Amino acid sequence: MTCYSVLEVTPTRDDWGPAYVEAVGALVARYGGKYLARTAKHERLEGQGENAALRVLLEWPSREAALAFMSDPEYAPHLRARTAGSVSHHYLIEGVDDLA
Repeated sequence: MTCYSVLEVTPTRDDWGPAYVEAVGALVARYGGKYLARTAKHERLEGQGENAALRVLLEWPSREAALAFMSDPEYAPHLRARTAGSVSHHYLIEGVDDLA
């Protein structure tokens, strides 16, 4: 079943970004993932709270593919760099409508 990663990322340091973007795209593709959006162009339509600098939306062929990507040893140093250099929230959402 298709799954989606939704990330909210607010960098606190700039030193990790270029290397992260350069390396992680190939790793995402290796697991069948596809970036649907990586942008600072977003607006809040409802609610209150922090407003992340970047929003990222990825599509995965399955939950297993997303989790395999997250646990790949090649990704580990990039994940550490991103989490050390930003405030990040990552949500994995199954592509299912439980209310239909």
